[in-house]
Amino acid sequence: MSTDRFDVLDGAISPAENMRLFGHADAEHFLAQSYRSGKGHHAILIEGPAGIGKATLAFRFANHVLTHPDPALAPDMLADPDPGSIVSRQIASGASHNLLHLTRPVDEKTGKVKSAITVDEVRRAGKFFSQTSGTGNWRIVIVDPADDLNRNAANAILKILEEPPKRSLFLVLTHAPGKLLPTIRSRCLPLQLKPLAPEALRDAMNNLGLDLSGPDGQKVLASAQGSVSEALKLINYGGLDIMTAFETILSGQEPGIRRDMHKLADVLAGKDSETIFDFFSALVTSHIMTQAREAARRGDIGTADRYARLSAGITERLSVAQAYNLDRKQTILAILDDVKAAA
Repeated sequence: MSTDRFDVLDGAISPAENMRLFGHADAEHFLAQSYRSGKGHHAILIEGPAGIGKATLAFRFANHVLTHPDPALAPDMLADPDPGSIVSRQIASGASHNLLHLTRPVDEKTGKVKSAITVDEVRRAGKFFSQTSGTGNWRIVIVDPADDLNRNAANAILKILEEPPKRSLFLVLTHAPGKLLPTIRSRCLPLQLKPLAPEALRDAMNNLGLDLSGPDGQKVLASAQGSVSEALKLINYGGLDIMTAFETILSGQEPGIRRDMHKLADVLAGKDSETIFDFFSALVTSHIMTQAREAARRGDIGTADRYARLSAGITERLSVAQAYNLDRKQTILAILDDVKAAA
């Protein structure tokens, strides 16, 4: 079953091919012990912020289970998968008949990744389980992430979770468990992953061939919030420059600042700029919420409320712009005007 990822960041390793994981030894130990006991849950909800290794952990555990199909004979810890083994090669190439990776599909007409995991994708899971495994092995589904399930797809997944087939395992990933259907959460065993500690993030980036020992590296460690994907955006997608430009705009004065706003908007509205535009959107949202929390901490309820309403307004503006394919540059300029006015 295909595990191709069309949203893997430049410089990253696809989770299906990644043989190393950093910073989650406790979670690995828990999964290995739970599986070996023979009493492991049929569905595990792996929670945590984006880019910290949830998908890599899921593929790593799937490799462990498929390599050791008898729980009683499985090791009591997850080792780095052997890239030369048949199981690892099949998983990495998407050729494993015992593993299904459900993620947002590519629109055949546009060639772009769809905005949601559709019910048609979930139906693949039903067909997957109906096929008899030639080896009698486990059948594993990785939902990556469940946050992207649309309503119909979420209900379809729920039906399978309610009556799981024998020797089946669901590894359900989520960045925001509170947004999932409560009934899906109730069918899963939660396993929470925390953002990577600085040393673990440094090791993970070294594994990708990126050195965070210099001044810029320290800025990345301070700004990435323990996320490998955020660190890659900061390094390989100009995220550090975008952050600097945004801070300059917030602190600058007219008329020169207008030129900086247009320059930033041109970059963010450029061709193939989805990743940095999403980075900018998250940066603005984080800034606004930080201002709201600080105002609330000071007891300035009026300012906190103003920033909260601004956050809702910007979220709506972004949704409308995407839905109606509005001019992105004008959307960015309007957001910068709103944020600057609030400051």
